[in-house]
Amino acid sequence: MILQQPQDERNPGDLVRAVEAALFAATEPMSAEALSAHLGGAEVLPALRELAGHYAGRGVELVERGRRWHFQTAPDLAHLLRREREEVRRLSRAATEVLAIVAYHEPVSRAEIEAIRGVQTARGTLDVLLEAGWVRVAGRREVPGRPVIYATTPEFLAHFGLASRRDLPGIAELRAAGLLDPVEDALEEALAGAGGAPVAPPPVDNPGGETRNPPENALD
Repeated sequence: MILQQPQDERNPGDLVRAVEAALFAATEPMSAEALSAHLGGAEVLPALRELAGHYAGRGVELVERGRRWHFQTAPDLAHLLRREREEVRRLSRAATEVLAIVAYHEPVSRAEIEAIRGVQTARGTLDVLLEAGWVRVAGRREVPGRPVIYATTPEFLAHFGLASRRDLPGIAELRAAGLLDPVEDALEEALAGAGGAPVAPPPVDNPGGETRNPPENALD
């Protein structure tokens, strides 16, 4: 049901309470536009900011992720909320690489993903990310063949605590955190010392069903 009370007759305190109630009852994060439509066209951004300030530092916080708002428990209290049995979703290295490429290069096609990785992507790798809700089909690229292109989702941003893709860590941050493969890091330094001349890796068969492309096919 949409509230029809004119905005200029609505008590600001009532609007804050209405926004709070709508978000609390929502089954999924809501954008400011969706909230406004639900509340009869009210200007909800001031109410959202007031609520975010009110809940800041509390056990439950109001956060914006991917232009959508939702309540979440405070990250520093996660250890109190863990259950004895946890179902951990582990991504394969291939899926992790593909997710990173989509996040940093979106929108991107399967062929572009394979060109960046230098390896053929197994059929199920993207399916895993689609089923997890972290990657979505973003349309088709207007080139011959019109390949499908992929992008990340608001659920990806929410899961990793990112307000937007601008919050993704840079190369320096990843290296400082020890998240870059030492071999790849050393290769990057070697290339820099050699004036940036490209060095093609040798073909390597992957037991997981992916085969490294030979140099002449690396960008096919």
